[in-house]
Amino acid sequence: MMMYLLGLLMLIPLSFKNFWLMQWFFFILSFSFIFNYSGFFQVFNISYFLGLDMLSYSLILLSFWICSLMILASVKLYFNNEYHNLFLMILVILLLSLYLTFSSLNLFIFYLFFEISLIPTLILIMGWGYQPERLEAGIYLLFYTLLMSLPMMIMIFYLSEKYYLTMFICMNLELASFFMFLCVNLVFFVKIPMFFLHLWLPKAHVEAPISGSMILAGIMLKLGGYGLLRFMLIFKQFLMNLNIFFMVICLLGGFIVSLICIRQSDMKSLIAYSSISHMSLVLAGIMTLNYWGLWGALLMMLAHGLCSSGLFCLANISYERIHSRSLYLNKGLLNIMPNLSLIWFLLVSSNMAAPPSLNLMSEIMLINSILSFSLFSMLFLSLMSFFSAVYSLFLYSYTQHGQYYSGLYMFNSGLIREYLLMLLHWLPLNLLFLKLEFLVQWI
Repeated sequence: MMMYLLGLLMLIPLSFKNFWLMQWFFFILSFSFIFNYSGFFQVFNISYFLGLDMLSYSLILLSFWICSLMILASVKLYFNNEYHNLFLMILVILLLSLYLTFSSLNLFIFYLFFEISLIPTLILIMGWGYQPERLEAGIYLLFYTLLMSLPMMIMIFYLSEKYYLTMFICMNLELASFFMFLCVNLVFFVKIPMFFLHLWLPKAHVEAPISGSMILAGIMLKLGGYGLLRFMLIFKQFLMNLNIFFMVICLLGGFIVSLICIRQSDMKSLIAYSSISHMSLVLAGIMTLNYWGLWGALLMMLAHGLCSSGLFCLANISYERIHSRSLYLNKGLLNIMPNLSLIWFLLVSSNMAAPPSLNLMSEIMLINSILSFSLFSMLFLSLMSFFSAVYSLFLYSYTQHGQYYSGLYMFNSGLIREYLLMLLHWLPLNLLFLKLEFLVQWI
């Protein structure tokens, strides 16, 4: 554990040396962390205030992988000399904060780095965003998170004083106060994001650079799910009476957001709203309080992190050539870039939970879980599933088919780097399900 922490700290001065060397170091860290896997579901690799279990391990690995791909997607910063050294340093600090958030055994350390991870993301959006509206998007992101996290900090001080509560040792403690529940969990509902608290997400995604969109979709939304999975043990008795309320909001909100997706004319905005729909399903699965729901939520978070990040990369590849994210201008790309159209199809099909993607496996588990909780949820689950296919196919057919935009007078085809970037998103997403037999046995 400490070895990776020291490795990340050593990368901070190295970020001012060589862009491509940093790219290699990030990938080496990712692959070495894969081989660090232990088959135990209990807490392992405990050192100082850090430790891992299956939940922490998988999300840290996702963080390493997405941050490695963020560098690969942001090579344009290096060629244009747009403060790429500063960008790399911020990326290392962001990865460091995520690593400590996901592996912390101490409640206050968890909260501290949970909040610190907001600052590098904010700098990415406001420093390398595309339009002046990025300032408004950054303020939305900042105030939504900070406003909801202050009650959590106060409640952590209270719990630490009264119960000496750590992150993992909370099995025997059961709190049954609505006020406590809201104080602790509101920030997670904002992060995941729950419908009604989701308005910061489309704004932040649309104004962020490609690296900002990737880290937001790939990791930052997962912080909310991770926090809820950790803290639900404290409130399990209380949630028995309250979870139906959150499930109704999630299923109804997921359906409404799916309809909003079909009305979007901006590619990044459409993909951002689809993230809200998928994470609504994750939150509903967590609120069922059963094994299928919890593991389905974890798998959906991993699948969504890879799939949504890949879709943002594809939208950025089109944007770099056409200089517009509008669906009305990004048309007929099948005529110009048929290779990338294949990758569009593969990732869009994964987004709508087509086999053999991890999305399908996780959606089956979540639908099982939610239906076992209440058969009445069948209506909205079927609508969400149907409209997920509708907006995914709408995105694909609108961008790839038809006659290409007549204003295009020059167009360069895909680069090897871009194909590698897409392959490194799609392969893990569609090969991970092959090793899920151990998970099914565990359930």
